[in-house]
Amino acid sequence: MRRFWRVWLTTIVFMLMVATAAHVHSQSDAAADESSEVMFVDFLPENFSNSSTIDNAWHPMQPGTFSAFEGITVEDGEEIPHRIEFTVTDLIKRIEGVNTVVAWIVDISDDEVVEKEIAFYAQDDDGNVWYFGEHPEEYENGEFVVAPTWIAGVEDALPGVKMLADPQLGTPSIMQGFAPAVDWTDRGRVDQVGQEVCVPVDCYEDVLVIAETSESEPDAYQLKYYARSVGNIRTSWRGADATQEELELVEYGVLDPDALEAIRAEALALEAHAYEISPDIYGLTEPSEAMALEG
Repeated sequence: MRRFWRVWLTTIVFMLMVATAAHVHSQSDAAADESSEVMFVDFLPENFSNSSTIDNAWHPMQPGTFSAFEGITVEDGEEIPHRIEFTVTDLIKRIEGVNTVVAWIVDISDDEVVEKEIAFYAQDDDGNVWYFGEHPEEYENGEFVVAPTWIAGVEDALPGVKMLADPQLGTPSIMQGFAPAVDWTDRGRVDQVGQEVCVPVDCYEDVLVIAETSESEPDAYQLKYYARSVGNIRTSWRGADATQEELELVEYGVLDPDALEAIRAEALALEAHAYEISPDIYGLTEPSEAMALEG
């Protein structure tokens, strides 16, 4: 009789273990399915009637706005000082029939400029902020190395949505742009809402967090924190992110006309170089123009 009870108990325990394992497996499958769910928002050029006015509450882009972020990245196990400067210029560039706003971005690692970039944003009539491409030039010891340029409409590249008009928890990952020629497959999902975050510039309530990943690094997430009427205020990471980038907003304001003019000149100089080194991609685009010439 004791042997019978031992066999019976062993059988029950085994069945429970199998059931538990199956449940855990099904949860992991569900999580994997959820993380792999990516949505392309339909791009309709006719839905961009006032595209260069970007007043999305979470991603506003008023010309002349300057943001500076400071923190660290990790390289070969060592923490490296990192700074990113992001300026909304007063330039527009027409891409896929849409007037996009030109952003000027400078990436500084350990006090050395390692990248300069012009990037292109537009807002549709529903209030979503779209991303239409970028021309980033990478440098080593001050010398140009490479420019993985992509522009919507060229080499099968598609524009994507950087920020929804009304981001909500539970929505699928949104493709932020798609450029197979340079392996650009970034997508973002609402990760948290209602957070309280303090950075050197200020403290913010009701902060939105977007978790960004890509097809080539599905287990690495960059966490972008957004405050209403300001935009990005912090960057962090989760998972297998090799650089483990941590940045906080340390400067925020609107440039005076002279400073904005200087930034415009730098952006146009980078564009001129883009036409030289990227004739098959950037060379197919119309030149950027001052917003006063829009229309």
